[in-house]
Amino acid sequence: MSSQSEGRPSEARSRLLNTATRLFYAKGIHAVGIDRIVAEAQVTRATLYRHFPGKEDLVLAYLNEVDRAMRSQADEAIAAGLPAADTIQALSKSIAQGIQSPGFRGCAFLNAAAEYPDPESPVQKAVLAHRQWFLDTVTELLAKIQETGAEPAARHFVMMRDGAMAAGCLFDPVLICETFLRGVDRLLQVYAATDYSGPAGA
Repeated sequence: MSSQSEGRPSEARSRLLNTATRLFYAKGIHAVGIDRIVAEAQVTRATLYRHFPGKEDLVLAYLNEVDRAMRSQADEAIAAGLPAADTIQALSKSIAQGIQSPGFRGCAFLNAAAEYPDPESPVQKAVLAHRQWFLDTVTELLAKIQETGAEPAARHFVMMRDGAMAAGCLFDPVLICETFLRGVDRLLQVYAATDYSGPAGA
């Protein structure tokens, strides 16, 4: 009976991770206890600890899944082979679609960072690694338009994206996304036409 309810280990792990991902994002990491995850995933505590020795391991797996999904989204936009500016706009539209999706409650990484402020925390380090990848990805795209000022412009883009993600669950997401996309268009215009030196130069 137990083996039927829990399935093969890989199925149990997937069910645990899917359940944790849904609950951590919707309710907050610290607000969700192991007992609730175990109950909703329909596995035993022993099964959970066999796959994830502690809650932090489950949190890191959750962030890794979100990271993987976002990398896939970026890879898909880049693989289309569009000019760099069009790729950035496509990526921005994907971000806007996410903000307007049902159940959106901000950036999973910014939310996790707020709950794990210790810079030595593996969770905080996972957040920073993801953000560095995102900044590097945007910087590389902008450098294809022109190399001068690519990193400051990328930081400006990430700042606008962070603002849209934070505001998108507090105010009208349609208006937030319109503002974000207009900002991206303007950033690209200024960046392509000037020696971009950062937000003040815009």
